[in-house]
Amino acid sequence: MNLDITIEDRDWKSIANLRKFTRRAIAAAVGKDDVSVSVLFTGDSQILELNRQWRGKANPTNVLSFPVSAGIPVPKDEPRPLGDIVMAFGTIVNEAKAQNKPVANHISHLIVHGTLHLLGYDHETNAEAESMEAREIAILAGLGIEDPYKS
Repeated sequence: MNLDITIEDRDWKSIANLRKFTRRAIAAAVGKDDVSVSVLFTGDSQILELNRQWRGKANPTNVLSFPVSAGIPVPKDEPRPLGDIVMAFGTIVNEAKAQNKPVANHISHLIVHGTLHLLGYDHETNAEAESMEAREIAILAGLGIEDPYKS
């Protein structure tokens, strides 16, 4: 797996082993080595602009995913690009605290969530949400992280 990680917001440097568990979470979600994913760790103001530009939403969000079309040609022996994941520090840390979850577990969950979006999963309908959440729960269990949807 080819993983390009950019840490744009210095607050992310406070998260121990960020690169290691990012790689682990994405690998668990994709289950194969012949892909390429880019992850941008940024702040709320930057993700707010992206959310406004690409989704027409006037608020920051925790994670955005930008999938690459599965139909693009890829040279032989090159990893298939899946797309980009963007993570917002403030929103994610505040959610973890509000939900009484370890920050690293919440980050891992959102990396898995974003990766599943790159793979075509969505949660626009109840059926899609149930399918995606079940997949997330299974992947996270394999990483030793408890069900993030459990109350």
